[in-house]
Amino acid sequence: MKNARKQRNSSNRGTYALVIFLPRAQTIRVGALGAFKFPRGYYLYIGSALNGLSARVARHLRRHDKKRFWHIDYLLEHARVLDVWTREGTARLECKWARTALALPNAQVVAPRFGASDCACTAHLDYLRRLNTDH
Repeated sequence: MKNARKQRNSSNRGTYALVIFLPRAQTIRVGALGAFKFPRGYYLYIGSALNGLSARVARHLRRHDKKRFWHIDYLLEHARVLDVWTREGTARLECKWARTALALPNAQVVAPRFGASDCACTAHLDYLRRLNTDH
């Protein structure tokens, strides 16, 4: 997967994953989804942008001057993005990636339906007790 910060075309399409670090445990209200207790640590957020992948990722990386629109906007007010993985293409891979991420041995959902209000997935955000998935 390409690092999104190196992409040039603002009209590209694809799927992305944000590797996020939350420096302290806290309760965060996520719009109408409600309030959740987010443990300190690492998170993996899966999203898609079928009309502007680079622009979507750039928006997520921006720290200021943006309205909260997606669930991830609420978490990113308190956390920082450490890395971005992308895959360009028109295939809808978001749910497949989310299922794969949740199957990691140290992954768990702390906010059900987070990022998954338009599909049947448990969530598109996973808390990782450890960033390294080795045992």
